[in-house]
Amino acid sequence: MFALLEAAGWPIWPLVLASIIAVAIICERAWSLRGSIVAPQELLGQVIQEYRQNGANPQLLARLADPDGAPLAQVFAAGLKNVKSTPQVMKEAIDETGRAVAHKLEFLLTTLGTIATISPLLGLLGTVIGMIEIFGSQSPTGSNPIVLAHGISIALYNTAMGLIVAIPSMIFYRHYRNKVDSLVVEMESQAVKLVEILHGERQG
Repeated sequence: MFALLEAAGWPIWPLVLASIIAVAIICERAWSLRGSIVAPQELLGQVIQEYRQNGANPQLLARLADPDGAPLAQVFAAGLKNVKSTPQVMKEAIDETGRAVAHKLEFLLTTLGTIATISPLLGLLGTVIGMIEIFGSQSPTGSNPIVLAHGISIALYNTAMGLIVAIPSMIFYRHYRNKVDSLVVEMESQAVKLVEILHGERQG
């Protein structure tokens, strides 16, 4: 492995760093964007049951609004704080919190998308540097085989590495963006049900 990095030259190191960051983001988002953590299916029923028993008491609101808890719970907390208002006011409070929650769900995805975009460019930079070495090996008396081979290695290894980093990064970036969109839709649906049930517009 080290021999490959040595053959690829110094331009490979930014790509190695980008690959490490991309893998870390992919693993972190895979853990954080699980449906059971973001929008637990049983949460709506639990909140309605507890509300009917004890009302929107401070303990319930504090537990739901916990920043370390489920994002859907934070959305429910915003609605319950305005449960005595009209359904429209309640929905507006939910929408406001929902936008903040959606922004948090997109955490680090911009970085992953940036890595997917710039990795081929970093590979191209290595390719250009390799080509410079290849042309630099030319002299009036002929070419230096060692410098020529090193230039070819830099050009090819960096091009390949750039694509190896970019392709999975783009795949996971698209996947997680779609997952965030799906989770936001699910949370909106659950929040609308909460409002309608608490205001008697729907049977719980």
